[in-house]
Amino acid sequence: MTELEHVNVTVADAEATAKMLCDLFGWRVRWSGPARDNGYTFHVGSDTSYVAVYSLPEGQTPPRGPDRLNHIGVVVDDLDAAEAKVKALGYDTHSHGDYEPGRRFYFDEENGIEIEVVSYR
Repeated sequence: MTELEHVNVTVADAEATAKMLCDLFGWRVRWSGPARDNGYTFHVGSDTSYVAVYSLPEGQTPPRGPDRLNHIGVVVDDLDAAEAKVKALGYDTHSHGDYEPGRRFYFDEENGIEIEVVSYR
């Protein structure tokens, strides 16, 4: 099974945006913590999908418009098979990581969109 797991966006205040999304949609904070470039991220949503809201360090202004989309996350059953398919299509993979609770890698498609592929098995 393959399904969209999450979308990661940059916002001015991750904590405030996470609270708003939880209040509006009845979601919960699944995880929060330090993120790349000394930023901070909240994952808000359900058990199966979420929105990752990321803020840059204090004092840095987030980009405007489409540059706020950081990546799209897709969950797969077999990470190694998915990576083989990605490579067979000519994409380079990067940023491999094993972490609790899963494994992941990323690749950049031709429109400049980064895609994270993750497995929890």
